Amino acid sequence: MCPLPELNLNLGIVTRQHTSSPKDEGEIIVKTDSQLKTYTITIIISDQEAGKIQLKIGNQEVEIPTYKLTVTDDKTNETEVFQVTRDTLNFMQTKTKMSFLSFLGFKKFDKTSFLYENIPFEPQSENLEKFELSKYRSLSENSLSYTLNGNGKNIIIYAGNINDFQKQENISQYFIVVNHNDGQSFIVNMMYREKMLKLTPKIELHIVKRKNIPKNFEIDEEGKIRKLIYL
Repeated sequence: MCPLPELNLNLGIVTRQHTSSPKDEGEIIVKTDSQLKTYTITIIISDQEAGKIQLKIGNQEVEIPTYKLTVTDDKTNETEVFQVTRDTLNFMQTKTKMSFLSFLGFKKFDKTSFLYENIPFEPQSENLEKFELSKYRSLSENSLSYTLNGNGKNIIIYAGNINDFQKQENISQYFIVVNHNDGQSFIVNMMYREKMLKLTPKIELHIVKRKNIPKNFEIDEEGKIRKLIYL
């Protein structure tokens, strides 16, 4: 028998089919004395680097760092760890560093790199900034996104195929969960928590301010980070 959902009832009644005996198939009245409780799922984007991921920006694959993201809730108290992006890059210019052989006509030793401007999103005054769900999440077959609001700013956490993601004009920043097959492990985990919490949960996002914030990314011809310039 499935557990009762937590409803906004005081001494309410729920009817169930009695299945213990095929000869006695009546309804059983179950009294409940539960109060409405909205549980909270907490998502924390840390300042701790977790790895690197290559994302397609324009026509080029560009390597950017990922950061540790943790998810927990105040009912199950289960914690899972994922990786998320924190940087949004815009192409600035192409740079070519010529070798001494370039003057002799040997261009293959020249090194070309691509400079990207980073548009970081960081807490402005405190070391931690909190956002809350401003509308219910958007879920499709292969993607999940949460739109959250705090201090007059709207941000999105997105898991799914990055090529399907489209930033809306009213969004200040977006964060992309990149774990295991386009963030599918994050989607499965969030759906599991929703099922366990019964009611639509409250979602809180905490963003930890980074001490070292990249201003520019210098990327080599293979899309790897050659140099980071910090604010």
